[in-house]
Amino acid sequence: MRIAEIFRSIQGEGRLTGTESIFVRTSGCNLRCGYCDTPYASWTPEGEDLSVATILGRIDRLRQSEPSVRQAFQPDCECGKRDSPIFADTKIRTVPPTHIVLTGGEPMLFAELIPLSASLHAQGWHITIETSGTLYLPVVCDLMSISPKLSNSAPPPEFDAQWTWRHTRNRHAPEVIRQLTTEYDYQLKFVIDQIEDCREVETYLAEFPEIEHGRVMLMPQGIDAPSLAEKSAWLEPYCIQRGFQFCPRRQVEWFGAERGK
Repeated sequence: MRIAEIFRSIQGEGRLTGTESIFVRTSGCNLRCGYCDTPYASWTPEGEDLSVATILGRIDRLRQSEPSVRQAFQPDCECGKRDSPIFADTKIRTVPPTHIVLTGGEPMLFAELIPLSASLHAQGWHITIETSGTLYLPVVCDLMSISPKLSNSAPPPEFDAQWTWRHTRNRHAPEVIRQLTTEYDYQLKFVIDQIEDCREVETYLAEFPEIEHGRVMLMPQGIDAPSLAEKSAWLEPYCIQRGFQFCPRRQVEWFGAERGK
């Protein structure tokens, strides 16, 4: 399977925000979001083709290495909290991570994800898979982190008219959403740019009455801390009012657009 990068860092979104993890980013995607923050795994996919055995070997070596981020955490750092981790000059966390995130791009494009997830499970890893919810594989997963794409995700036609059409056609796969949310522990994360997107989320969820609103997370769209703060100012109260989880994008606040963090 084609891999863009494997790195050790901290989860910045969702239920496990603040958890030190190893990230395996596959390269290649069946969608082309206009706001994609990892274009090297979608619009211009990079990376190398690796066997499952090679990936497992690199994960093991990375797990035994020193953390690449010097960190000291506040104990209440989690999704929905306003306080960010405090970064110090001293490495105080030396216990190897036990969580792994399989992300992309779109990891569900690769059949090798089936034996990879099974092997990681056998080794005792907690596995999160990040997916758009448009493709299904019978993987082993502890947390299915689904990011359904709203209409705001479509790339402008001037980017690539063909991809605008393909993205719009393929971004919503209700049968896959139902299968994933039935078979796995899950969270749904929606990228919100303006208040109209919140109304679209409400319409989207009406199609899935079985989905618990407490598992739904709304996160501001943006690639820098100021733009995230501006949208968070009205999005967080909206989430409280409507019974959704507000989901900061801590990795942007902590690391900016830096790759491999």
